[in-house]
Amino acid sequence: MDISSIKNLMETSSYKDSILDKVGSKNNNESFDSVFQSAVSMIKDTNSLSNAAEEAEMNYALGYNDNTHDLQVAQQKANLSLQYTVAVRNKVLEAYKEIMNLQF
Repeated sequence: MDISSIKNLMETSSYKDSILDKVGSKNNNESFDSVFQSAVSMIKDTNSLSNAAEEAEMNYALGYNDNTHDLQVAQQKANLSLQYTVAVRNKVLEAYKEIMNLQF
């Protein structure tokens, strides 16, 4: 009976335990929390820029502002912010799907 494969499994298990001791679950939670907070912040910024663009459109339509340059700048900022947010979301979903397809 060949037990060399069992010995390799035991070595892998001890390696995994030593890595988990070094990383620690608290550190993982803090890093996830910081990533999550930055994502929430990005969404809030995108929403505020979108609201500012809508307000600029309303002000222009009502005649309170006749400067088309400011309107276009506000619309472009909102558009770029939305495109960036969607691109980040797509990459996160792609990474999630790739992780879910991993086989252990």
